[in-house]
Amino acid sequence: MLFPVILCGGSGSRLWPLSREAYPKQFLDLTQSGQSMLQMTLSRLQGLSGIAAPLAICNQEHRFLVAEQLHSIHSVPAGILLEPVARNTAPAVALAALSALESDADALLLVLPADHCIGDVAAFQAGVAKAREAAEAGYLVTFGILPESAETGYGYIERGEELDSLAGAFSIQRFVEKPNKENAERYLADKKFTWNSGMFLFRADQFLAELKAYAPVMHSACEKAYNNAYRDLDFIRVEEEAFTACPSDSIDYAVMEKTTKGAMVPLDAGWNDVGSWSAIWDISNKDADGNVVVGDALVQESNNSLVYSDSRLVTTLGLSDTVVVETADAVLVADKSRVQDVKSLVVALKQQSRDEGAMHKVVYRPWGSYESICASERFQVKQIIVNPGQKLSLQMHHHRAEHWIVVSGTAEVTCEDKAAGEDKVFTLREDQSTYIPLGHRHRLANPGKMLLKLIEVQSGSYLGEDDIIRFDDDYGRDK
Repeated sequence: MLFPVILCGGSGSRLWPLSREAYPKQFLDLTQSGQSMLQMTLSRLQGLSGIAAPLAICNQEHRFLVAEQLHSIHSVPAGILLEPVARNTAPAVALAALSALESDADALLLVLPADHCIGDVAAFQAGVAKAREAAEAGYLVTFGILPESAETGYGYIERGEELDSLAGAFSIQRFVEKPNKENAERYLADKKFTWNSGMFLFRADQFLAELKAYAPVMHSACEKAYNNAYRDLDFIRVEEEAFTACPSDSIDYAVMEKTTKGAMVPLDAGWNDVGSWSAIWDISNKDADGNVVVGDALVQESNNSLVYSDSRLVTTLGLSDTVVVETADAVLVADKSRVQDVKSLVVALKQQSRDEGAMHKVVYRPWGSYESICASERFQVKQIIVNPGQKLSLQMHHHRAEHWIVVSGTAEVTCEDKAAGEDKVFTLREDQSTYIPLGHRHRLANPGKMLLKLIEVQSGSYLGEDDIIRFDDDYGRDK
């Protein structure tokens, strides 16, 4: 069986302010297709033969985002593996290989980053079929993208001779680091060079054997971490101590640059790693002046620019080769030639301890989301949205009281009655409200079939999110 391994890590900092650490680009609909990058990655697998349920790999903070996005497109994963710390792609895929081998001793892994765009799905699937033949013959296959320009932001692969009896698959001559402009232009002219896509296909046992031969410490750490893993709801938690001790390295460095079993399949499928705002401009529909306009925007006398409005009207006049991205709490204005450096702004924001570097105003939780609408000294107003059938933890706060006003939907409220010495449960409907006193145990749930929307007014001496004592939580959170 062919096991898709979906790598869901990464922060996408070059697509700030839309992509942020708490909700990075793989979970966003960047192509206006109605699906996130993760969901598009899974959707393009439909039609492949002999394919198993996907294995998703992510960090602990994004586990519920991954689960919810898979659920919303009716994709049931073989497992969602949680990395306690980031250790690059080689250890992540080693965990996936160990998991797949529990189900199938002949498992093949199709390793795909969750944040790539592929325009020609048929060509992609044809490339997978070629790579599968080579993988079944014992090769570790990487996909090389036929270059369209002299890119300095990608690594390159120089291919060798075509493999015997495997049409369309080639040996690997060498891997090349991100080149300067002169070398990139030379690689573009030389038809033997392709961009390094970061996608792979190989037998799970073959990858682990090569990893053990060339990176034995990594192999041992991953094996120990997985052997001591345990199930937590829909997730597989590997042993933190063992995985933390694992060296950090990519598949290329740990295995592909050393193995004698490497192969590559050229791929011409409209691939884009969507790594910057200029990449978004490249793949988007443009007006007669070469502008990409998304959202509520009025663009005049501007050309070859990207204008992205997320929450309000954005207007431009006389711009050229410029990127303007507006969100509810931040605006980016950059020369299109400098968008690869946006991540330096994110670093600067974090150095200044600014929340905008990592968090959106809308914060997603496994039960729904909340958004801070207004905040000042001793009070804060939030909009809270609870998905049907979901509920928040049973909790209390030491420093704040709360008022809840239902805007739409039905709320099931649990609130401690200290005088009676018990928790009381009651229902609120549209335009009804309740008061949660400071220090009282409480819970909010949505028993209905439509979204529950309510306004929460907090008041107190401290309003931070860490003022939560949890007594019970459906999602296994203890803080």
